[in-house]
Amino acid sequence: MWQVWLVISGVLFIAEIITVGFLVFWFAIGALFAMIVSIFTDNVIIQTSVFLISSTLLLFLTKPFVKKLCKEEKVQTNAYSVIGKIGIVTYDIDNKKGSGQVKVGSESWSAISCEDTPIYKDSEIEVVEIKGVKLVVKPALVTANK
Repeated sequence: MWQVWLVISGVLFIAEIITVGFLVFWFAIGALFAMIVSIFTDNVIIQTSVFLISSTLLLFLTKPFVKKLCKEEKVQTNAYSVIGKIGIVTYDIDNKKGSGQVKVGSESWSAISCEDTPIYKDSEIEVVEIKGVKLVVKPALVTANK
């Protein structure tokens, strides 16, 4: 019977490699425990119980630890990476006229003011959010040596 548990474990390890989650791994380990138990007893109920109990315990006891180790930092990418950055107004921003353009880094964007007040060319702005294809901006705080 140990060969059956070894095959089950192998199939579960292959399934873990194919899937993106980290769930099936614990059942593969549980099958290995059941394989070890099958060497000492021929009782299938005991073997299956060891498989289920060990898999469940491994799942609940080690999953939080593995999540902590594999914690990923979320990095803003693409358009949302400009939020919070400072830019320069290249065309007067006037919400009433629907006009305005800014340059943030090397990218030019259409822009609107979050305060509904005009912001004039060459002013520094800070990006607050993105609405559709336009940046919502506010005047940047003026630095001391400018």
